[in-house]
Amino acid sequence: MKLISIQVGMPKTVNYKGKDISTGIFKNPIKGPVMVRKLNLDGDGQADLRVHGGVDKAVYGYSLDAYSWWQKNRPQDKYVNGAFGENLSIDKILEDQTFIGDTFEIGGAVLQVAQPRLPCFKLAVKFNDPGILKTFLTSQRPGVYFRVLKEGMIDEGQEFKLVNREKTLLSILELANIMGGDSVEEERAAEFSKLMSLPEKIRLRFE
Repeated sequence: MKLISIQVGMPKTVNYKGKDISTGIFKNPIKGPVMVRKLNLDGDGQADLRVHGGVDKAVYGYSLDAYSWWQKNRPQDKYVNGAFGENLSIDKILEDQTFIGDTFEIGGAVLQVAQPRLPCFKLAVKFNDPGILKTFLTSQRPGVYFRVLKEGMIDEGQEFKLVNREKTLLSILELANIMGGDSVEEERAAEFSKLMSLPEKIRLRFE
């Protein structure tokens, strides 16, 4: 995994269906190096902290190799780095091979995979189309929310070095599908409930 570009953006107000909406989903490229902090990157922010941001959603990464799928399935849209509100555009994240708790060194920072993204209506605001929410779920490319275990400087072109992986394997894609309504066997749920790198709210749901 290689970091291709970095995007940040502060919340702004846009009009959507006749209502003023505050959103931080609009991200713009920034030249590095950039400081990664516990809650976000320098220059970045979230609008609704009840559902966005926090230590378990500090940094959002998305895989650039997924863009070809989007261009095929929604050719009417324009896809540039940061199109989905991602902070980190990464050459390739395989969500079915990336697991909760995977810990990466990149530059001077240490990032840990915390959870997948489930889209809220702000994505519909970004693309001016509520239909994109269903498409995002069916794409099977949710991207990755990272928590920051060590603050530090990162820059484009740097590699993600895997330094730790949990014994219990729960992939980003499997968790996204469970959070989207897929059933999970009781034995597996019991295993996941002991996965301390899961966000507490999700872990308690497995309990």
